[in-house]
Amino acid sequence: MIRYYLVIPVEHIPTVKDLQWRTEDYSLVSHMLEVKQMPLCRDAPQSTWYRFGFHQPPLNSINHVHLHCLALPYTPRLQKYLSFLTSLNRWKSIKLLSRGSIGFLEADKLLEKLKHLPPVISKL
Repeated sequence: MIRYYLVIPVEHIPTVKDLQWRTEDYSLVSHMLEVKQMPLCRDAPQSTWYRFGFHQPPLNSINHVHLHCLALPYTPRLQKYLSFLTSLNRWKSIKLLSRGSIGFLEADKLLEKLKHLPPVISKL
């Protein structure tokens, strides 16, 4: 049973810090949240707790916005692989394993933030 998905937009946006108070950015994040529902509901129908969010700098390991979608409780099958990562590079493995509030922005909080940011005024 799959309990973890990534929703990745085609348009390249390096990090959540690059999203602005624009209809396009708000719509993109909203659409990403809509897309995530179908596979999780299909593949983990018994789950009653889900988590959706984005890694934010400096704790993002990939410079392309992507939404993490987890049906909880989530236990990776790759415990040996994660242990191996810990032995190779402690900092990166901490970034991968950390699901706390440091570096992880809940998707609904990002939408609220995008709603209330002041408009970007271009200087021409």
